[in-house]
Amino acid sequence: MAKATEGSERVGAAEQAYLAIRKQIFSGHFSENERITEAEFAKSLQMSRTPIREAVKQLLLEGLLTRDAGPGLRVVDLGADEIEQIFQIRLRLESYAAQRAAGLATKAECDELQTLAKRMQAHVPPRDEADYRAITEANGAFHNLILIASRSPRLEAMLSLVVNLALVARTFHNYDETAIRRSAAHHIEIADAICAGDPDWARVAMQTHLHAAASNAREGFRFAGSCSGCS
Repeated sequence: MAKATEGSERVGAAEQAYLAIRKQIFSGHFSENERITEAEFAKSLQMSRTPIREAVKQLLLEGLLTRDAGPGLRVVDLGADEIEQIFQIRLRLESYAAQRAAGLATKAECDELQTLAKRMQAHVPPRDEADYRAITEANGAFHNLILIASRSPRLEAMLSLVVNLALVARTFHNYDETAIRRSAAHHIEIADAICAGDPDWARVAMQTHLHAAASNAREGFRFAGSCSGCS
């Protein structure tokens, strides 16, 4: 029994380490291409090396970390083609999730979707880093709630990586005022469509939102490529 308990605790610690490192990567805590060692992860999270090692294995499989020439691990730099693929996956699967959610979301979930959409809108246009953080957090919660409301664990598992939000967190800073207002308005419409119980409207609203987000991401890469040294 003691051995079984010890094993369960080890799995739990590895999961905690995985989620913590993944959150750091997605939040932009580490720069893309930044190098870091397992020992540094362990020190920052105040954990032993064993769960860190297990977490790193999973993050290597997911492509968020890589081992190549040079010391330690490297945080993967998502290139333009990879970003495009992420948006295309979201376009196909997340619009289906919104379509399903329109027929399955509870009243409590609908109320929360509308609350999150209004919270985003309340911080637009963003005036400081706190506004960007509030928009990013509400956006992540909004999209995750749609996955939950879709009542499809398989769909939720398929989208869990690409819908997160590092990508969203990074691209919000590239939005001009018109684009960020448009994004906030899209969230209001998506919530309205789901809460109205209209699957077709919800699907089209989500597709429109993701097409606009993908276009903005492409603009961000073009701008970065033409502006050497810009941050």
